[in-house]
Amino acid sequence: MTDDKANAAAASSPASAPRCWALIPCAGVGLRAIAADSPELPKQYQSVAGQPMVMHTLAAMMAVERIHQVLLVISDSDDFWQGRATDGRLSISAHGGATRAETVSNGLRELLRLGAAAEDWVLVHDAARCLVTTAQIDALIDACLPDAVGGLLALKLPDTLKQAEAVGGAPRVRQTVDRADKWLAQTPQMFRIGALLAALEAAGAAVTDEASAMELAGHAPLLVAGGAQNFKVTYPDDFALAEAVLLRRG
Repeated sequence: MTDDKANAAAASSPASAPRCWALIPCAGVGLRAIAADSPELPKQYQSVAGQPMVMHTLAAMMAVERIHQVLLVISDSDDFWQGRATDGRLSISAHGGATRAETVSNGLRELLRLGAAAEDWVLVHDAARCLVTTAQIDALIDACLPDAVGGLLALKLPDTLKQAEAVGGAPRVRQTVDRADKWLAQTPQMFRIGALLAALEAAGAAVTDEASAMELAGHAPLLVAGGAQNFKVTYPDDFALAEAVLLRRG
């Protein structure tokens, strides 16, 4: 093969295409979800269906063959992973920040240090969304790979939405909001590493998800249908629901 043909073959090979990485921010405490029987554990490490919640999250993400590597970003005081065996595709970075945005930004910089390119894709996923399925992750990747911006799993709002106001110290309905164009944001959220890092740095710590930062940077993320079971474990009652779903799945 001539040098020109070899270079052309290398340029068109899958290895030259942008890779997909996963980033799971895992540095929060989750005070709203602290269980009474284990108040010392952050919610992502509390037991659900026989193992720490984050293990279910990781299992779904690691099962996606197109994900090159998974990065878990933890607090520098987190000792949960000491002495635990990890898969070769899993990296752990103790550079968690004070906010989600800071943790994700630190994780993106770590991915670049690990060899990721700015044009590679990153799927940012909540550690506490332990019911996400491999099929949902694959659907997001399929939808976003050909897209210029990227996008997120989301659920079209199924319930009537009320806007509240405080009257006499109690919340009362101010009005009913049209739900026709309303979606509940979920994760994973999938964007180019370089674009997302720039957007987060510009947005600051106030944004609560990656899509918000991209929106502030002038982008319109793609909405990809998720599912009702891909909820974030937030309150104590959510543990029982998540466990019931996981046990039913077997």
